[in-house]
Amino acid sequence: MNMTVRSPIIIIGMGRSGTSVLSRMLEALGLFVGWKKTGDHEAVFFQQLNKWLLGQCGGSLANPAPMRYLLEDSEVRQLTVDLIRYTMKTPRAISFLGWKKYLRYRTPANLDICWGWKDPRNTYTLPIWLDVFPEAKIIHIYRHGVDVANSFKALRERVLARVKARDAQCASLYRFYLMLKLISRRRAFVELRSASLEDGLSVWEEYIQESRTRVHDLQDRAIEIKYEDLLTEPYRVLKYLNNFCELGAADRGIEMAVQQVKKERAYAYRVNPRLEAFAAQMTDRLRIQGY
Repeated sequence: MNMTVRSPIIIIGMGRSGTSVLSRMLEALGLFVGWKKTGDHEAVFFQQLNKWLLGQCGGSLANPAPMRYLLEDSEVRQLTVDLIRYTMKTPRAISFLGWKKYLRYRTPANLDICWGWKDPRNTYTLPIWLDVFPEAKIIHIYRHGVDVANSFKALRERVLARVKARDAQCASLYRFYLMLKLISRRRAFVELRSASLEDGLSVWEEYIQESRTRVHDLQDRAIEIKYEDLLTEPYRVLKYLNNFCELGAADRGIEMAVQQVKKERAYAYRVNPRLEAFAAQMTDRLRIQGY
């Protein structure tokens, strides 16, 4: 096959920080981000691999720090990379490539188009992905910590509301469903570090610090995007991203992608007195992270 293989664009940053809207906008500009995706615009194939990576060391989306145990074990790390490379060559990759691209490329590693994926877990599994794709480019998107913490907490409340038994008549049947969904699949009810705004803010700080370490280490192969800048100056930011990713999108395409922006979501906490009061209490911690 005569082609020029392209390294991926990997999007990192804590969930609820704008990774989904960024992924959708880059897809509109021509970045291939997967055939089968979740509602949060995460490629199922890479999401499952990331969950497995974190699960090996007892980590999770809200408790990713144990990933360091895998990264520091050179023997297991190499075996892990080898297994990922193999997995990308199997039919499991169809969920990312789709049938047409799978028959042509056989593995994401052979893609000669602009491609990548987003998943907050990338923030901590990134060293593994850089072992697999040494020339990958990285985009870190971050958002005001109070908005992230509030969104994280609200998601917990929505999920818990869904998993509670509806009424006495269907309680047993519903719990049987939960057993199959949660216990059989080794899934938790919710991420436990989201019960309070301060819990969420602590997770946000950890993700920001980890992301910035990676961006600093990669120098010109990594950039940071502020979510609020993406919303208030979408054309400028998208043009910058278009060049960084080498997408080659025309100005008209950028203008159309900008239409997805909801500017009112920038600094959303300011319209809520309770959240504003919390932000005032956390001024020093927010300032350290650029807010």
